[in-house]
Amino acid sequence: MRPERRDGSGGGGLLIPMAWMYAEYIADELLRTGELMEPATLEYRAGRDALALTVFLSDGAVAEALPATRVDELRLLTAYGAPWRGWVCERLDALETARGGPDPDLALARAAWRWLEDTELLAADLDAIGPPDPEPADGPPGPEAEGAPAQVWTPAWQLGLPLGHLSIHLY
Repeated sequence: MRPERRDGSGGGGLLIPMAWMYAEYIADELLRTGELMEPATLEYRAGRDALALTVFLSDGAVAEALPATRVDELRLLTAYGAPWRGWVCERLDALETARGGPDPDLALARAAWRWLEDTELLAADLDAIGPPDPEPADGPPGPEAEGAPAQVWTPAWQLGLPLGHLSIHLY
């Protein structure tokens, strides 16, 4: 593989998205270590893409195993209640402005973000867990009243981010 070059003296060949590929590698290792999901599931892909975006946009990957300070940074960025979605959009826009021309790393990061935003996955309705309503509403009972679990569709990043956060804790 030819190393990535940005100065235009690379001979006109293809640029290799090494920063993105390394971010995906780190994300995959974190998820595999946690053993939370089967790698063939969409939930796993959502977790990997969310973690890879976090690693890539937080100033890239480090050459050695993740140091404790880096693990803490990833944990804070993926924590519940953190403004992760806004942070991702801001960082992607800033990188696009800074890099100007075609960038294979940024193209793959944008593709991962589009997939995380546009793909909806079926999630458990955690608000539906609890005691049943003491007074049923008027009208015919819905599927929830008949014992069927509530179905909630959510953007893939909303499932992938907590999965990634938990895998960081298990690392």
